[in-house]
Amino acid sequence: MSRVGRSPVPIAKGVTVTVAGASVTVKGALGELSVQLPDKVQASVEADQVKVVSLEDSREGRSLHGLARNMIANMIEGVSKGYSKKLLIEGVGFKVALQGKGKMALSLGFASPVQFDIPDGIKVTEQEGVKMTVSGMDKQLVGDTAARIRSFFPAEPYKGKGIRYEGEHVKRKVGKTVA
Repeated sequence: MSRVGRSPVPIAKGVTVTVAGASVTVKGALGELSVQLPDKVQASVEADQVKVVSLEDSREGRSLHGLARNMIANMIEGVSKGYSKKLLIEGVGFKVALQGKGKMALSLGFASPVQFDIPDGIKVTEQEGVKMTVSGMDKQLVGDTAARIRSFFPAEPYKGKGIRYEGEHVKRKVGKTVA
């Protein structure tokens, strides 16, 4: 058995977990999430905990055991508290602007602004035109959306301009010198 998978997942107050075969559904204050568990693991709700059991003692079975347990734990935290990632934009003329519902434009020094469609279930807020917060209840979707936004212009090492996560350190390089 996986060490991670052995520990039960506590169910937060205001959250209901339903297990129907290989499907696990979690409902909370922020919404509802569901996941299909792999064939080699099984989940059950006991009192105020969710227990995940591996049906096969192989390398793959152990890894899927820990994965399924963490997926359920992330769903419980997501529907009760939610997840967020903060991004910073640095550079002269670099900025973000929200355009109505579900769209944003990133001015990143290209000939025209980069248009980005915000996925359903994700909320993006901007502050001062250079800071943005990507939030939602699905941890994987929040991280993926933040990574896709960052991929338009990752922070470069010479001048440091571009999009970076809050708290991310960009190792700076020395530019060419004129002799």
